[in-house]
Amino acid sequence: MNPFELLLFSTDPTFLEEAVAGGVSGAIVDWEWVGKEERQAGADTEINRHTIADLRRVRASTAARVVCRVNAVGEHIERELEEAIAGGADEILVPMVRGPAEVERVLRRVRSRCAVGILVETPEAVEAAPLLARLPLSRVYMGLMDLALARRSPHIFEAVADGTVERVRERFEAPFGFGGLTLPERGEPVPCALLLAEMCRLRCEFSFLRRSFCRDVRGRDLRSEVPRLLDAVRAAGARDAREVHRDHDTLLRVIAALPHAALEARA
Repeated sequence: MNPFELLLFSTDPTFLEEAVAGGVSGAIVDWEWVGKEERQAGADTEINRHTIADLRRVRASTAARVVCRVNAVGEHIERELEEAIAGGADEILVPMVRGPAEVERVLRRVRSRCAVGILVETPEAVEAAPLLARLPLSRVYMGLMDLALARRSPHIFEAVADGTVERVRERFEAPFGFGGLTLPERGEPVPCALLLAEMCRLRCEFSFLRRSFCRDVRGRDLRSEVPRLLDAVRAAGARDAREVHRDHDTLLRVIAALPHAALEARA
């Protein structure tokens, strides 16, 4: 199994430099905004509007992996793919995938000039997972928020509790991740430690560091905080079968106790 990757949503070169020094694997520059406000209306979500200038600045500031999340496949996709490649992206992340045809369109345009990963965050993509798994993908991330909205779930963790995440994970050999992490002792309404335990149970190989992480590390030294998180990953991976079962049961109880309509919940 490959080392666990932490990918940081940030366009701040100073913050990124400190995070990479601590052990973060790379940065995500986030161009996805088209239709997102309407789709996620009423939910407490993070909508970025990063630009080609942001991508170039991040690329110039780090030798770490740079991932660019583009908008969902549409009339603009070829232009965005070319801009992302020209801007120095090592990898493109395609959101709101619904089937293999969209991803094949991206792969044809990219022509192996950079890696291509996808987000499985629609019911259609969940159903198409066996077909998507045949494609040469660099990573697969399961987006709990958009999937919950599409399924009218009571909260974003329903797909974890009902086994959907596990069933999708079993389909893919590409590196798989879901959710987001913060400091091991933080996380609301589901503790980060329990999400991390579930990620290790499902053999996840990466996760994202986003708004909660950036908030929780404010004023702290990332050169010590990121290693603490990576130590927690290693510890979760070293649990015995009894501990894995115990932590999974605890996670399910915590999720079952969540209030309905809690779509604002963040890792």
